Amino acid sequence: ASDEYAFVRVEGDGVHEIAVGPVHAGTIEPGHFRFSVVGEKVLRLEVRLGFAHKGIENRAGGLDLAAGAKLIARTSGDSAAAYAWAYAMAVEAVTGTSPSPRALALRGLLLERERIANHVGDIGGIANDAGFAFGASQCSRLKENLLRANARVWGHRYPLDAIVPGGVRDDVDADTTRALLADFAALEVELLRLREIYDNHAGLQDRFIGAGTVSPELAAKLGIVGLAARASGQTQDWRRALPVAPYTAAAIAPIVRSAGDVAARVAVRFDETLASIGLCRSWLATLPDGELVAPLGAVRAGALGLGGVEGWRGPVLVAVRLDADARIARCHPHDPSWHNWPVLEHAIMDNIVPDFPLINKSFNLSYSGHDL
Repeated sequence: ASDEYAFVRVEGDGVHEIAVGPVHAGTIEPGHFRFSVVGEKVLRLEVRLGFAHKGIENRAGGLDLAAGAKLIARTSGDSAAAYAWAYAMAVEAVTGTSPSPRALALRGLLLERERIANHVGDIGGIANDAGFAFGASQCSRLKENLLRANARVWGHRYPLDAIVPGGVRDDVDADTTRALLADFAALEVELLRLREIYDNHAGLQDRFIGAGTVSPELAAKLGIVGLAARASGQTQDWRRALPVAPYTAAAIAPIVRSAGDVAARVAVRFDETLASIGLCRSWLATLPDGELVAPLGAVRAGALGLGGVEGWRGPVLVAVRLDADARIARCHPHDPSWHNWPVLEHAIMDNIVPDFPLINKSFNLSYSGHDL
């Protein structure tokens, strides 16, 4: 039965509601936004999610480890590498398995390419919502180049099944390494030029600066995570706090801005993209030897395995419990968007309605990762 959802009502002279969604113009999952406004100023936003009920947790029960890997990698498709690695890490914890140094370096490459592709796409999408079509078209082209390279090397634009328990599915040879390094060098040049254009475009900065501000104090109080947290003065990054190979804490420089507005979230994306390019180039230049997939150890029935990595939105956590037959008894994937959707409701307050697409895109949270 479909009962009326009890939205919080805001009353007073001149207050009215604007309903957006749950069906959107883009190819995204459903979400409903209820604005209470006076004129164009937003007094309150309430977000309602959970329309699809995909049933990922229930579906995971009873699957073998390989089928579980395919399912969990699809929790939120733009974070396939992050979910696949977190799941694999959880399984490896339960089975006492250690991937080879080469497999871990290739996992790092996949995760950072995922970060780069999404940050570049968002840098363009945010510009598009500010009316800067040039930025959108250039970033779309750069992201497309990254995704096509993924398809050539890993067989899929979004490498859904490239990371598996015990290691990785595919290797890179010398020719592929040279091609990827050349692509990174060209991308770096274009990003530096684009950043200069963004920073010196008065109209763009006028829309960015001061829009959707989340102060460091509010960010800490609400428990914001990921790139949005780092744009609001929070230093958290699991790659530094909980480093696993090929990451080392010393290799991940803290990237933090304190303004907490759209401009800060764009700046963090630029900074992190350039830093990720540097990481990928260093790993490709010094790929260690080792087997692609290590055999899994014996299953400890009932043991709980946890895996977590810093995805492009923020920390992605997967918890797995196996039964005596090496099948999944319970699996819970946890998306950083769970923590940040409530923050968006605060970020839009006192902004105007036309700025909502811009502010929303600067967070770019996952409906799919929330709706398990």
